[in-house]
Amino acid sequence: MAAKMSSGVKLGSGSYTYEWVEGWGLLPYGKVYGWGVGVVVDSQDNVYVHTKSPNAVMVFDREGKFLSSWGEDFAEGAHGLYLSKEGSNEYLYLADHARHLVVKATLDGKVIFTVGVPELADVYKTHDQYKPTDVAVAPNGDFYVCDGYGQSWVHRYDPNGVRIRSWGGKGSEPGQMSSPHGIWIDTRKSEPFVYVADRANNRIQVFTLDGQHVRFVSGDLLRYPCCFYQFQGNMYIPDLYSRVTILDEKDGLITHVGDDPEAYKKPGWPRRPVEERSLDKFVAPHACCVDSHGDLYVIEWVSDARLRKYARVG
Repeated sequence: MAAKMSSGVKLGSGSYTYEWVEGWGLLPYGKVYGWGVGVVVDSQDNVYVHTKSPNAVMVFDREGKFLSSWGEDFAEGAHGLYLSKEGSNEYLYLADHARHLVVKATLDGKVIFTVGVPELADVYKTHDQYKPTDVAVAPNGDFYVCDGYGQSWVHRYDPNGVRIRSWGGKGSEPGQMSSPHGIWIDTRKSEPFVYVADRANNRIQVFTLDGQHVRFVSGDLLRYPCCFYQFQGNMYIPDLYSRVTILDEKDGLITHVGDDPEAYKKPGWPRRPVEERSLDKFVAPHACCVDSHGDLYVIEWVSDARLRKYARVG
């Protein structure tokens, strides 16, 4: 079935209103989605979907046609997915918390390099204490990895994968984190900053590129932030507690999309019966991205990924 351009199901508000594109991202026979973890878009508006499945990376065109898949090695530990434009080329950075490593790969899955456990003996006494969850790349090519399921550190590497510095540790003080689940380099201002989704502390921490704490973003804006996606002057934040939040350049609220304030409070969440899902509300958004047309793609932390496209109609 081809995706329908109009479903009548709308989310958001004002100029940030989106309409669900029904039937987008259907899979060919024999392929299935797993738990949804990541989604990014390349310069051609092809969409890369990351789930815990034998086809951990699946590629679609903008209309939702399945193009290819790869990534069996990521079936157990698939998590963060970041697309980096480097000169005339584009690459994917993938965080694998089960194998305790980060991989840089071409768009078709050829491995460029792998980075394992940081050499910090006082932090990582065993390799399984390191469980990276997300990656972001700075304008100069340095990349940043957050150890969201391990020891709650952030690690900065040069473009070749050589560690430059690390900071963090579990806690709630400035610079300390509790499950730094997602990371992004904010390039909306004259100076880039590192945004970290300090999820279990229910806040965002903002750092300089060398790890100096700048400020917090917190309060009612956030429930349980997962990660980030920057589009034009705005920051899109998939919040695991059942909504996607859009902030402006000053981190002020534009709108919450698909907000369901009760979904994450229900017994057994996010493992809820499919028939209880609302078409205009989210269950557990884990990642999102925006294509060149301003259309929104959201993947959720549910067993069938609940991947959906929303055309911007506001």
